[in-house]
Amino acid sequence: MSGEVIHIHIAPQAEAGMVSVPQANAVVGRGLEGDRYFGKAGTWSETPGSGREVTLIESEMIEALERDTGVRLSPGQSRRNITTRGVSLNELVDQEFRVGDVVLRGTRLADPCAHLQRMVGQDAVLKGLVHRGGLRCDIVSGGAIRVGDTIITE
Repeated sequence: MSGEVIHIHIAPQAEAGMVSVPQANAVVGRGLEGDRYFGKAGTWSETPGSGREVTLIESEMIEALERDTGVRLSPGQSRRNITTRGVSLNELVDQEFRVGDVVLRGTRLADPCAHLQRMVGQDAVLKGLVHRGGLRCDIVSGGAIRVGDTIITE
């Protein structure tokens, strides 16, 4: 199975607006350079756990949210770093996969939380993204991730 990176977003601080970038440098144990979690400035940076280095969401799930609930989110509003097309992220929990030259490991689903709902300001976003809010990942092998990169799963 393969897909594609269609958007990359980072935010410099917790609750700051997400900024679209054409590429980001993925660093093992840190995250994407310039992102809040890379600098330990994210909302959950002090909470132990894996999967805070990179987050992904399927563009198809953002489209389904609008179709099912009427809530329209831009890719950056999802608060996920990478928006994909053509790959089922839920199937990548506990799996390693390649994004361009970078290897990621899916650690757990990125189910939405009340924090995301508050940031977006739409009540239906919480229920609308359950089990389709994306994937939390750790970086296994770093490098550049670019818009247009192929996502390759085994």
